[in-house]
Amino acid sequence: MLTLEKARIIIAEALKAGIAKGFKPLTVAVLDSGGALIALERSDGASRMRPDIAIGKANGAISLGMGSRAIHKRAEEQAYFIQAMNALAKGVLVPVPGGVLIKGEGGAILGAVGITGDTSDNDEAAAIAGIEAAGFAADGG
Repeated sequence: MLTLEKARIIIAEALKAGIAKGFKPLTVAVLDSGGALIALERSDGASRMRPDIAIGKANGAISLGMGSRAIHKRAEEQAYFIQAMNALAKGVLVPVPGGVLIKGEGGAILGAVGITGDTSDNDEAAAIAGIEAAGFAADGG
């Protein structure tokens, strides 16, 4: 189960991974399987829009049931489809890597992590590190 305690572990470990790898200041959002925010932290020095971007990455993953790397690929191949999905999501779908599904037993989607602040690849790597440190499987797409 994805609890507040587990969300805090994900955030702490993702931020720790970012610091260890010299990433720029990160913002980390953890959403439950229904897309509700469980926890969010913004590193010192992170810009004002970073919380919205982190939530948007995680929200896209939850809403479409795939990591945001897969959403990004789909946006490149089917731009109109992703544009329509973003309209239906009221503009809160950010289709770039950094939105990673949190999976439990049998591949059940428990929630998603959205990270922003560095390159999309680095954001995704920090998300995966946090999710795995909390004992879950990560699916970036």
